[in-house]
Amino acid sequence: MFTERAARHERGISLIELVLFIVVVGAGLAGILSVLDLTASRSADPLPVKQAFAIAESLLEEASLAAETVCDPDDANALTAAAAADCATTPEVPGPEPGDGRPFDNVNDYEGYSMAGITDVTGAAIAGLGAYSAWFAVSSTALGGTPALLITVTVNGPGGATATLSGYRTRHAPNSLP
Repeated sequence: MFTERAARHERGISLIELVLFIVVVGAGLAGILSVLDLTASRSADPLPVKQAFAIAESLLEEASLAAETVCDPDDANALTAAAAADCATTPEVPGPEPGDGRPFDNVNDYEGYSMAGITDVTGAAIAGLGAYSAWFAVSSTALGGTPALLITVTVNGPGGATATLSGYRTRHAPNSLP
């Protein structure tokens, strides 16, 4: 009889055990949900980053396709000059010449050029890209002893999205015009 009564008392759970179970499970769920929320908020929208890289790639290609001569491409000796002294009038210098606009006529012209709001080569704003900005850097370097230009494009976008791409441009045969 004593064992039958003890067995009846051991069936089920008490109110204290139930409350303790709810508290433990609730704390565990709160922890899991906070981790999921943090993960979702940090990887919520990769579109601005992808768009920044697409813009940087396009602008890097634009700059890479420009002429690379020691004289301004409008100079009469642009195709034959091997040094700035060989130019008829205008040796090429970093940065755009006064009155020059995109697309620039020489890779060096992109040095220091920046835009707030992405535009096409005619200067027209591209819809949906007004929140992005871009900046160019062009510096002289060497690739295995061959003179080259290092072109770096940095694009900043909404939500802190940033993309930086670099590429090299060398002079071919010995000068080239687009």
